[in-house]
Amino acid sequence: MPFPEAPSLLLTLGTLGVGLLLLLWSADRFVAGAAATARSLGVSPLMIGLTIVSFGTSAPEILVSLAAAREGTPLLAVGNALGSNITNIGLVLGVTALLVPLPVPKAIVRKEGPWFFGSALLALAVFWDGALSSLESLVLLAVLAAFAVALLRRPETGGAGDDGDLPTYGRGVALLWLLLGLALLLLAADLLVWSASTLARAMGVSELVIGLTVVAIGTSLPELAATAGAALKGHTDIAVGNVLGSNILNILAVMAVPGLFGTFALTPEVLYRDGLTMLGLSALLLGAAVFGGGRLGRPVGALFLVLWVAYTGLLALESTG
Repeated sequence: MPFPEAPSLLLTLGTLGVGLLLLLWSADRFVAGAAATARSLGVSPLMIGLTIVSFGTSAPEILVSLAAAREGTPLLAVGNALGSNITNIGLVLGVTALLVPLPVPKAIVRKEGPWFFGSALLALAVFWDGALSSLESLVLLAVLAAFAVALLRRPETGGAGDDGDLPTYGRGVALLWLLLGLALLLLAADLLVWSASTLARAMGVSELVIGLTVVAIGTSLPELAATAGAALKGHTDIAVGNVLGSNILNILAVMAVPGLFGTFALTPEVLYRDGLTMLGLSALLLGAAVFGGGRLGRPVGALFLVLWVAYTGLLALESTG
């Protein structure tokens, strides 16, 4: 989408507000369409959360990563992937668990847990040599293909999980809302990222920090709106499955994109600050699910949110220091 090269402050702030309002409305329509589609096709809400919703709400990260690679700013793309994963756990699950305590089905921990934590470990292995190469990007995409095959081969039964108040749309109307909601989500994310990035660059913030904060938060807003909206409507399988699926995709798909354009160097803080923060939050999430009785309650949500605020504050201090 073309934007003015030197926008006024009023235009930038106005675009930010319009993008936020559009995102909130379109996320509600997207979740409604996804839930209704799940029921009409006989697919469980858990599977819809892990596939359609997570792929759909991860599309902004993938598009941003592709644009950043083409424009020669690969660190923004890497920061977007890592920052989105940190934001998904700290902000998205933190806020959602504060609103509605989230049950975590054992099937998620048993089947998605290894992929979720394994992808975080794989990211650190990629960062270890201080570069992201084309070969490493191809390895990430190969693991993504294996994850997709595992999902497709898994037997699922319709009506499993928490149906809450699933919409009663027919199949055609449900698919229409699903596609329209997704299209508007992407437009809203584009507006938000552009306006927020414009404000951040005017303040002289680095490319990596922009990716970790402004862009990551902007592209994670669909996850926040879709996850919180799904949980408030009672579709908790979609809520938890969406975040796990999105985090796996952020590593295996979003982070792989810039390396396909050529090898580039990574700064040490990508591994020691950002990568370890993502790994720690991922371990904390799985630990809370296993040892918390299969439930993410409000204390866990508050802890996630506090850790995310502390991490974001550290980035702000370092960028102004």
